[in-house]
Amino acid sequence: MGNSGGSLTTRSTGELHPLMRAAGFTDIGDTQALVEGWQVTDFADAGRRSLAELVQQTREPAIMVSFLDSDVGFIEALTPDGTSWEGLLNRETAKSYEIPLERFPIEPAVAGALAWSAAAGLTPDEEAIRQTLTGSALFAEELSSALLVALGLPSAT
Repeated sequence: MGNSGGSLTTRSTGELHPLMRAAGFTDIGDTQALVEGWQVTDFADAGRRSLAELVQQTREPAIMVSFLDSDVGFIEALTPDGTSWEGLLNRETAKSYEIPLERFPIEPAVAGALAWSAAAGLTPDEEAIRQTLTGSALFAEELSSALLVALGLPSAT
């Protein structure tokens, strides 16, 4: 079992890499532009407060998914006003890894995702969010892409 990095999605009008480095992200990959200034960037590792520091710097909402062997995804999301939530992708696989699922209850994650999405100015799909948070896939990255679409980010595939 090892860490296979993560993915950060945020809005930014400028170059995101220097801000990510300053916030403690390492081995930052290429950035994929989505719509309305949203960007997705892969990274190898992040510090404990990297997401909060990045949101504070950019004053924009952000969502980060950290992957465990591409099997499980740990979600953290934050907006500048402090709206935050966390969740888990690929619950059945997480269970086989003996990750305590009770630390990632579904209903608070769905409610948090809806609030985060609204605070980010997006239009979420509640049922799609729920399906993503309870679904399974061969790779957690597939669920992460589906989550971005469910949160209201078009072209997030």
